[in-house]
Amino acid sequence: MASSTIRVATDVGGTFTDLVCFETDENGVASVRTAKSDTTPPDFEKGVLNVLEKGGVDPGSVDFLAHGTTVVINALTERKGVKVGLITTEGFRDILEIARGNRPDFFNLHYKKPEPFVPRYLRRELPGRMSYRGEELLPLDTAGLPAILDGFKAEGVEAVAICFLHSYANPSHEQAVLEEVGQLWPDVSVVSSHQITREWREYERTNTAVLSAYVQPIAERYLSRLNDGLSSKGFSGSPYIMQSNCGVDSLESVSRIPITMVESGPASGFWGAAELGKLIGEPNVLALDIGGTTAKCSLIENGQIKIMTDYWIEKDRTSAGYPIMVPVVDLVEIGNGGGSIAWVDDFQKLHVGPQSAGALPGPAAYGKGGTEATTTDANLYLGRINKDYFCGGEIDADMDAANAAIGKIAEKLGVTPQEAARGIVRIANNNMVNALKLVSLNRGFDPRDFTLVAFGGGGAMHAVALAAELGVKKVVVPAGASVFSAWGMMMSDLRRDYFVTRLVDLQEGGAKAIEALFAETEAQARGQFEAEGIDPSRVTFHRFGKFRYQNQEHTTEVLLPDGAVSDERLAEIEALFHETYEREYTYRLDAPVEMVGIHLVAAAEVGKLTMTPQPLGDKDAGAALKGRRAVDFALEGTHESDIYDGPALKPGMEFAGPAIVEDPGTTVVINPDTTARVDAYGNIYIELQGA
Repeated sequence: MASSTIRVATDVGGTFTDLVCFETDENGVASVRTAKSDTTPPDFEKGVLNVLEKGGVDPGSVDFLAHGTTVVINALTERKGVKVGLITTEGFRDILEIARGNRPDFFNLHYKKPEPFVPRYLRRELPGRMSYRGEELLPLDTAGLPAILDGFKAEGVEAVAICFLHSYANPSHEQAVLEEVGQLWPDVSVVSSHQITREWREYERTNTAVLSAYVQPIAERYLSRLNDGLSSKGFSGSPYIMQSNCGVDSLESVSRIPITMVESGPASGFWGAAELGKLIGEPNVLALDIGGTTAKCSLIENGQIKIMTDYWIEKDRTSAGYPIMVPVVDLVEIGNGGGSIAWVDDFQKLHVGPQSAGALPGPAAYGKGGTEATTTDANLYLGRINKDYFCGGEIDADMDAANAAIGKIAEKLGVTPQEAARGIVRIANNNMVNALKLVSLNRGFDPRDFTLVAFGGGGAMHAVALAAELGVKKVVVPAGASVFSAWGMMMSDLRRDYFVTRLVDLQEGGAKAIEALFAETEAQARGQFEAEGIDPSRVTFHRFGKFRYQNQEHTTEVLLPDGAVSDERLAEIEALFHETYEREYTYRLDAPVEMVGIHLVAAAEVGKLTMTPQPLGDKDAGAALKGRRAVDFALEGTHESDIYDGPALKPGMEFAGPAIVEDPGTTVVINPDTTARVDAYGNIYIELQGA
């Protein structure tokens, strides 16, 4: 008979730290526990230990633990990394300053490029040069390296980044300098670009190496403290860390290159949405994650998450931002969450976000000193959130403070408080609709062909209104929606993405070079997994190619058919490229096609959860009915609505809107003219009649 197993996932967000615990008994029957506690910056590991205690989980009994965190993105955006020195190719020290010509604020005569993370006096050069094919044009000369490192020591540098021209094609110069720095200065944190990426674009690679070095000591210390804290509580294993590519990786591997977890929190939620879609027969999903600080969305087609390396932080309409060339789930993120602050500009125009009240002081209703109206305060004012069951009854809603905050906005606008609260909700919804359009309509997809899966603490509160605006017919609110990102980690594989640049024309004879590159990269991946105790036979691969019409600047990624690449199959691959390109850009060219590089996904299961459907019971949801109250649905006005107890809803139950489902972690707003049912996995399906 099988023994019981306990799997745990923890997710550190900007406001809350979430926990999901699955305990499977000897008979294979699973029970689920969830918990939330405040995030505890700067000692984030304390929040993790707190939420384990709050959830009643003994770390000593845990068989598998996955962890996602915002520590890397926080260190970058709050400029709390370490002092970095850069070593690069002679003549290229200013690449960080030259950057790209993508000046967003084009007509601003006083526009300034974002300040590089490494000032010029800490950017040093070494002679040596590779060609774009990886041929050595000039031998590496490291005679000046000791003096460079002495200068870094004198300036208080704590981390060194190494990036040489064309090292994506041949990293031998970087490897030599990396080894010598380790010998000359063994205590310094050091990273080179080839350890992170093997793609071309020198500015992006250089900036990625610099940002990785910038956060490496911070992340290393955090992961070490987390590991020590868990060990002190009896956890005998090693935690797996969530990556931005929707997979988990070992703590040891992540500690070496922590920049790979820059978007680990959102990635796990979107992976969870993809896995949930496969489970319930909805492979085409618009995934929406609304937390306390931000709203994030991503599109999933045929069960496949799109991973890209064209990722930028702090990029907006007035700033070019900073590139990070690591595998990241393709997402759009906006500053609109439950804690987003409503404000009125000098022209009497109402805005919501991107500023957030965060965990402290939080929305005015938290009673922790917040005086600014937030989306949460507006939802409370309109009766969408139950003031007597605020945060699952853990917080007494300070309605006086919330009403005063809404009143201030109303006074500035010259409207009633009810109209102000409605306006806040409608503007927040509009911001989120625009974000959903960016990942669907702007990419050539019709949102009406997709199912909206909404999660996070605020996802279910806005989902039906967003679906109605987009013409989406079905909304799914997952069971445990408020901690769904943590649930997604339980569904993740040990995963690594390999991007390698290699130019190959799609013509006879080209297939041999493409297949050889894939085979070489797959062998490298198997070797890395085997070195960490993973049987190579357990590793599975997915192959993608990055193609373009000759002389274009950027590429389009295409999933390649199963099997070896041969000259006979090049026409099939080219046809797939034309089809994908036309869908995204609305046209195709009669021009030669070339491969710019490959994208190989290598994955292995490490304790992935298997979900078991429950039998459907009585359709009558009356047993879960808590009462009725007036709820303002903003666009549809105020309606007397049925109020349901979320935990009391069982598989098979059905009911109609207007209704509210109250769960300890979230509120599900079910608008008029909709119907809802609970499926075999405890998810709430909402169907829109007029969509």
